[in-house]
Amino acid sequence: MARIVVLDYGSGNLRSAERALERVGADVTVTSDFDTAAEADGLVVPGVGAFAACMRGLHEVRGPQLIGRRLAGGRPVLGICVGMQVMFERGVEFDEDTAGCGEWPGTVERIRADVLPHMGWNTVRAPEGSTLFAGLDAETRFYFVHSFGVRRWELQESHAIAPPTVTWTRHGEDVVAAVENGTLAATQFHPEKSGDAGATVLENWLKSIS
Repeated sequence: MARIVVLDYGSGNLRSAERALERVGADVTVTSDFDTAAEADGLVVPGVGAFAACMRGLHEVRGPQLIGRRLAGGRPVLGICVGMQVMFERGVEFDEDTAGCGEWPGTVERIRADVLPHMGWNTVRAPEGSTLFAGLDAETRFYFVHSFGVRRWELQESHAIAPPTVTWTRHGEDVVAAVENGTLAATQFHPEKSGDAGATVLENWLKSIS
């Protein structure tokens, strides 16, 4: 059974994430302890609210160092919602420009849509070969709640490494819905709130790290 830590840094639906992971067979601990999180088979970084507030909370528990150490050692990390957004270089919300963890280039910014937040169920466009969305068809819907997102994928592909798998959704414009990049994966939607579809995504992630 995979040992998973849900990182407690003061932001995110911790218990919902814990229950959803337990449902698909994980041994889950919710903690802010650096060593416990560093040694787990998988680390889940949830997040709700403002980008800047999440980054402040992450810094308080040495989250950027933890994420960087795990990825350098080939140890899996899954970001959820703002937990995905903070993996990018920066977030700009209401003129507040905040540095993120910098694992991917790019900016989290306000989505250009007539109705915000993007809240409710929506489909995604997952490319062929996706691990997270294996077994799910194109009409599968996931639960989103956000007004800010990544509108452009800026990481240049290298012939030396496998390119990331980027999944998109559409709300007014195309927005990144998920990324799979080696041992770092992330979703803009909430798998823990997405019923059986979300459970399948989490189960697929668990299978990929076992």
